[in-house]
Amino acid sequence: MHLLLLAIAPATIIILYIYFKDKFEKEPIPFLFKNFLLGATASVLITVILGGFAARFLPVTEANNIFQQFIKAFIVVALVEEFSKYVIVKYYAQRNKEYNEPFDGIVYAVMVSMGFATLENVLYVFQHGVSTGILRAFTAVPAHATFAILMGYFMGKAKFSKNRIVLNLTGLFFATLFHGAYDFFLFINFIPGISVGAFISLIIGIVLSKKAIKRHQNSSVFKI
Repeated sequence: MHLLLLAIAPATIIILYIYFKDKFEKEPIPFLFKNFLLGATASVLITVILGGFAARFLPVTEANNIFQQFIKAFIVVALVEEFSKYVIVKYYAQRNKEYNEPFDGIVYAVMVSMGFATLENVLYVFQHGVSTGILRAFTAVPAHATFAILMGYFMGKAKFSKNRIVLNLTGLFFATLFHGAYDFFLFINFIPGISVGAFISLIIGIVLSKKAIKRHQNSSVFKI
């Protein structure tokens, strides 16, 4: 039981943080939960299918090959995972009447991403134990949240803009960019000290995420 609690706690804290940052017109909990469940099921299934194809056509044959690790980080992992979340936000959340202000893009992207990250975290923690759970609570799970916030920031703007396609894809691009950078520096750990790049990219992502949250809060149509 303690492993399960450790695995789900980080995502729960992040979800509550975003929920309370939605100051002016909170989203209905049942719809939030549906997006979370789709993140934990549909987006994971899409990732498994697309990831299998990507790994087959873009295999890593040399563990110490920087170019191959770059392709793996940015395409096989980052693009596949972020696209799987993007699909849920775009074709489920964004079309719903509850998605009625730009901040909602952040809210629903985070819900979908935390559904994905929770299932992933449960699998990692049950396989590798408490130390992995503690490490991921401060790294991988918050990283997924920052990717989601950056994606959601642009997808939040998209619904209320004539440039919907461009803004939606911009969100996917930045989520993939930061996710890929985070993973890439971890994948090339055969270069001494290079892993610090992952934490630098995470910190930059957190700073940008806070700015994104603040901007959408300030521009809320429900702000009095």
